[in-house]
Amino acid sequence: MAYRAHLEHAVLPQLRDLAGFKGVSLLNRAEADEIEITVLTSWTSMDAIAAFAAPDLETAVVEPAAAAILVSYDDKVTHHHVMLEG
Repeated sequence: MAYRAHLEHAVLPQLRDLAGFKGVSLLNRAEADEIEITVLTSWTSMDAIAAFAAPDLETAVVEPAAAAILVSYDDKVTHHHVMLEG
């Protein structure tokens, strides 16, 4: 999958250098004749996210190389607080 390679080799090394970045999960599922991809990132705080995604924390950060690989993508993101991990 081209997007996985892009994330793993181009984006993840940059994210690992950012203060407050904890990790990423890449999920996929078959949806009709396409593959739906979900990217979940984990951060230590909203301040860490703001340092990466400012000024608009609800606008997705999508590199042009990633946009060229994808058929479509959401331009908005949501933020959630983890209540339980196990």
